[in-house]
Amino acid sequence: MGAAHLTGPRKKNKVKRDTRAKYVMNHLTSEDLYSLEVYTKIRGDFRARVLAHKRDRKIHIGTNATLYFEDRLTIQYQIQEMLCIERIFEPAGIADELAVYNPLIPDGRNWKATLMVEYPDAEERRVALGKLIGIEDQVWVQIVAQEKVFAIADEDMERADETKTSSVHFLRFELIPEMIAALKAGAGLTVGTDHPHYRQAVSTNEATRTALMQDLD
Repeated sequence: MGAAHLTGPRKKNKVKRDTRAKYVMNHLTSEDLYSLEVYTKIRGDFRARVLAHKRDRKIHIGTNATLYFEDRLTIQYQIQEMLCIERIFEPAGIADELAVYNPLIPDGRNWKATLMVEYPDAEERRVALGKLIGIEDQVWVQIVAQEKVFAIADEDMERADETKTSSVHFLRFELIPEMIAALKAGAGLTVGTDHPHYRQAVSTNEATRTALMQDLD
């Protein structure tokens, strides 16, 4: 994915909007963003800050899949980078980027994550993506003593067809209050996938569990 991972649903796709007040209040606005001039000056320092923040929000599921859990800061970085790279400064263009990326911010009752299926060799990746159709629907999180929560995947658009899946997916994990309470009471967190060609499970460390707990009310 790289440092910025600069991927996301694009403008041409209809974004499903969540109208809950908490969700809207957590959205970024143009007033939360740095201007291009200011961002150019602070870009290096801001990038270092975000990379440090992301460190405990990344979970490797085996050797070929990684979940990057998003939050307000990581999404601000995505937007700032897109504005900088594409030299977008007009209000309408900024509003478009906000509309694309704001739905990737969790709302206090869920986690939102980018799934990357990663194979360094192009041919190996092509073969693997053909075998891993549906993996995005088989990724789960589980708080100890609670049921698995499977991902709701790619709500903005389909990223798989009958021949292969995509190497990038956008996932939402909806949690019930009992799960959130258990996590805050100290229960462990496990992440995995039940895809028949990629069965993996990993227990998160305390730093990651604490970081993700901050996304929840």
